[in-house]
Amino acid sequence: MNFWKEHVKLRVSLIALFAIVGLILVIAGWKMTGELLGLGIMILGVILLLAALFIYNKPFTTPSR
Repeated sequence: MNFWKEHVKLRVSLIALFAIVGLILVIAGWKMTGELLGLGIMILGVILLLAALFIYNKPFTTPSR
């Protein structure tokens, strides 16, 4: 799939958005020491960071047969 290779601006903007929002959520959840909501916010932030990594790596994957 060449979608991510062809749409570089979209890919870069999504990576930047997910990374910045993910870091903000992790730091905000980290400040909520002792609260279960803080853990949930941190997990959501980590998921967004992993999504940014997935989008970054997608153009470099080899197509399966």
